[in-house]
Amino acid sequence: MLRTHYACDVKPGMEGKTVFLAGWVHEVRDMGKVKFLILRDRTGLVQVTGKKGVTDDTVLGRMSLVKESVVRVTGIVREEKQARGGVEINPTEIVDLNPVEVKIPFEVTGKVPADLDVRLNHRQIDLRRIETSAIFKVKSQMLHSFRDRLCQLGFSEINPPCIVSAATEGGTELFPVEYFERKAFLAQSPQLYKQLAVIGGMDKIFMTTPVFRAEKHNTTTHLNELISLDIEMGFADHNDAMDVLEDVIKHITSDALNNCQEELKLLGAKLEVPEKIERHSYTDVVELLNKNGDNMAWGADFNREEESRAAELLGEEIFFITEWPTKSRAFYSMPKEDAKVCNAFDLMYGGLEIASGAQRIHLPELLVEQLTSRGLDPKEFDFYVNAFRMGAPPHAGWAIGAERLTMKLCNRENIRECALFPRDRSRITP
Repeated sequence: MLRTHYACDVKPGMEGKTVFLAGWVHEVRDMGKVKFLILRDRTGLVQVTGKKGVTDDTVLGRMSLVKESVVRVTGIVREEKQARGGVEINPTEIVDLNPVEVKIPFEVTGKVPADLDVRLNHRQIDLRRIETSAIFKVKSQMLHSFRDRLCQLGFSEINPPCIVSAATEGGTELFPVEYFERKAFLAQSPQLYKQLAVIGGMDKIFMTTPVFRAEKHNTTTHLNELISLDIEMGFADHNDAMDVLEDVIKHITSDALNNCQEELKLLGAKLEVPEKIERHSYTDVVELLNKNGDNMAWGADFNREEESRAAELLGEEIFFITEWPTKSRAFYSMPKEDAKVCNAFDLMYGGLEIASGAQRIHLPELLVEQLTSRGLDPKEFDFYVNAFRMGAPPHAGWAIGAERLTMKLCNRENIRECALFPRDRSRITP
């Protein structure tokens, strides 16, 4: 038996109990007559204390293992008020499960800062850092909360394909792949397929799926592979979709506060569950920026500075920007009556766009018109457009960028910290 308990399971009240723990040597301290070994596993840290004349000499010798050795510790629980959690382990056996053969590339305890690129080059070691582990605990909770709330709201989970025959959002930012004798691409969005699912009668669906963007960005907020958290709902418009998005964001934030208190504290993240997420039109936000010294042309997208400035001027941490210029959005966004603006929206959080959505065009001839106006060949989308000729209801949906939302929940400045093994313009390993 390698383990009977995790570090978090060892608590006051277990005095005298024999436990088997397994993990990594986080720190070692030799005080002469007393030796301390801090054991780390995925749940936290626990102190192992050996004393000369009390602890077996062989076991004491093993307490001088190099940091990051992977070990099993057998010992007896003792209450110790000065120890972490009020308990310590008096070891009776320490087994080195796999001796460290090469130098660990950086200090896992964080006492000596390491450059992010160095950490990412050795991500399997970086994941042992308590701060890095905390990020992915929060991200895991966020993904669970996303699924949990949508299931409660009557949505069903689907799994769209990641190999597609044509652009799903227009443009040329696609990764080509060899697909037998045909030309294919990695999906930049599950958009077309989630719409087809709604047309098929599934009505309310959600998914967590990887998407791929061949954009040559070198920023702290973009990745070339990311996880998209999507929904689509039939017999609905953009306002219905925003209502669901607001509900889901509130649920995710509340769950993070309730279930990840220690992780959020460690990361310096101060979250609040929004009472209401206000909705501001694109035009109003542009006018507000220009009134306060900016020079933004109507129809342009917001840059990072303008996004942050808008949040500051509105005095809101999280808010919607609605009614975008039609030409600035994807071809499938439903135009309003004057066609100048459409029923599209973005969700801004901490000065960063974390979600985007719209009411979709469900009228086939309007779809053809929009495709043609964007320089796209409607024939390449025949399978898609023809589906709307077979009884397609009005529908709407949205997508959250999982890594961007994790950035904001965890108070991180670089999105690469929030992807397990990030893929960007220069990084394809490990």
